[in-house]
Amino acid sequence: MDTTNAIRSAGRVGFAAVVLAIGLVSGCARPRVLPNAPFQTGTASWYGPDFHGKTTSNREVYDMYEMTAAHPSLPFGTRVMVTNLDNGRSVEVRVNDRGPFVKNRIIDLSYAAARLLGMVGPGTAPVRLDLLSRNVRPEGPGYIIQLGSFTDERNARELLARLGKRYGPAFISEFILAGRTFYRVRIPSGDRPGTEALAARLNAAGYPVLICEEYRS
Repeated sequence: MDTTNAIRSAGRVGFAAVVLAIGLVSGCARPRVLPNAPFQTGTASWYGPDFHGKTTSNREVYDMYEMTAAHPSLPFGTRVMVTNLDNGRSVEVRVNDRGPFVKNRIIDLSYAAARLLGMVGPGTAPVRLDLLSRNVRPEGPGYIIQLGSFTDERNARELLARLGKRYGPAFISEFILAGRTFYRVRIPSGDRPGTEALAARLNAAGYPVLICEEYRS
């Protein structure tokens, strides 16, 4: 059974039946969680229509009906088992985007994944993440553009408000050094040429920028 087609046709056959059918099929070849795999527990959210058809951080086109997710740091292509701790439902997703950019959330799921987990209505759910594979294609470094680092959170939020969405999904990242908390205003980016082009736009608009390497597969 194709999960994407199953989700799209759920309205015709009944969503509960679709969940059951997917569970029966996936049970025949359930992916094995890596021994001693690192995991996270925390709050998951989901994103859908507002981003459907737009470009993800790894330059794919986001399809809300695919089983994908945004994660702050896992390499693109990593497969993760997400378990809703409220109802015990689990789904497998592939990381192809960066996020979520909301404090205290650990993963942003596609609409399809969120619906299978039963969290579309609530919007968020407590989840556990387990790695299913680390066999991902090397992708090289990703990048973050930093526009400021403040000890006063209000200053960071003022800068975030000025930026709006003109340059992408800016967010605030907290960093603790020597007992002091710094609030860094950042924008995620993709490859080096695109990052340099965005940094040039920001610099021309009067923003001092710092390019940071985000991750390495």
